[in-house]
Amino acid sequence: MKKILLIALAIIVTAGLVGFMVYKQQSGYTKVLTAKLVKQDLATVVSGTGQIKPKTYVNVGATSFGRITHLYVKEGDHVKKGQIIATVENVQPEANVDAQKATIAAAKTDIASYIAAEKTGEANVEHAKADLEQKKLDWQRAQGLYQAGIMAKQDYDAKKAAYDTDVASLDQAVAGLNQAKAQTDSARGHLGTQVATLRFNEDALSKTVSTAPFDGIVTNLPVREGETVVVGIQNAEGSTLMTLADMSIITAEVKVDETDVVNIKIGQPADVTVDAIPGKVFKGHVTLVGDQALLRSTGVATSQSTTGTEEAKDFKVVVTLDTPSDELRPGLSTTAKITTAKKSNVLSLPIQALTMYAPPAPGSNGKVEAASTAVPSATTPAKQGVFVIEKDAHGRQRAKFVPVTTGITGATDIEVLTGLSAGQEVVTGPYKTLRVLKDGALLKKDTEKPVTPGNGNS
Repeated sequence: MKKILLIALAIIVTAGLVGFMVYKQQSGYTKVLTAKLVKQDLATVVSGTGQIKPKTYVNVGATSFGRITHLYVKEGDHVKKGQIIATVENVQPEANVDAQKATIAAAKTDIASYIAAEKTGEANVEHAKADLEQKKLDWQRAQGLYQAGIMAKQDYDAKKAAYDTDVASLDQAVAGLNQAKAQTDSARGHLGTQVATLRFNEDALSKTVSTAPFDGIVTNLPVREGETVVVGIQNAEGSTLMTLADMSIITAEVKVDETDVVNIKIGQPADVTVDAIPGKVFKGHVTLVGDQALLRSTGVATSQSTTGTEEAKDFKVVVTLDTPSDELRPGLSTTAKITTAKKSNVLSLPIQALTMYAPPAPGSNGKVEAASTAVPSATTPAKQGVFVIEKDAHGRQRAKFVPVTTGITGATDIEVLTGLSAGQEVVTGPYKTLRVLKDGALLKKDTEKPVTPGNGNS
């Protein structure tokens, strides 16, 4: 038993010595997380939330006062252009049309009688002309006979009177013909008025039947059969029959934070997801970037707001889907991820590796402070960079601050433009360690929490 205790004591002492040696060896080292720089594809993505909206939609208003006699569609139905979608009672408009048609038929009959009177008048004029021609010849012969002393004065006067009478008869026939023509023209004018009135009545009758102005879907149906609708009162109850949306062009109208909207341009690609259709991504492109800031709390444009409260603002961005789908409905909640920049095979590093570091100021006795804990002087401005892991002459790993310039930002990684090269290993954390890390500090990798670089994309 004593032997066993001695063996156990020896093991404990040995372990303690080993632990002490390890601790002694590791004293002065800072445990850090690291990652190696790689080349990969990067994309800067801006997200916005909103809803699905058709590019074109219209409120089909009531065009005739009266009771709805039939609704041929229900909410959610697809309709074709010209399809009858509702009817309003049409007894009076239909009666007006029938009465006007009868009036026009009578007017046409009157015109026909006036045209017949014209024909009669024309015949009377021709007859009067023939009689006048005969009487003119008789009078001319009578003049010669009377001058020769062969015809008595009484006979001469009779020939003269007959001629004068036929002249008057011709004038009367011509006047009668002109009167008949005037009556015909007047009747035709009245017929034109009656035809115009018929067109008005037919238009009123046609307005009792509502048709779809384009192919679309019924998105709102606020009325029911039997209700009375009115005309000409915008947005008033009973003035709108239904709302039709043209779903051939579908958009996602989203709100984007004011800090991100400056990077969004027309034509940029976007991935649109809909909460109601999980697992499916719709491709689209930006077609509108709003120029009015919207208050986040109310959605009202700042130009229309009467309050002077400072608060976060959004901007409206419209993404038009490249391929519409019958699954989509107006009003569905959606998220659009807009790619504002994209590069392939670029050098990148994890975003968390970036830090601001101020080199030691002159006369500071070599003490170094992180920029986040000390205000840099004018002679020692803070620089953006990373701590690269390098080996010293004794093979120990040390931190070396290297200033870098960066490019586009992905979801977890950022492009490196200058200062680094592929394969270099940089310190990525922990955050508390990185913000106080000093240039030249001894490092030890923390293998318990390996860091896997992101793919750079959203």
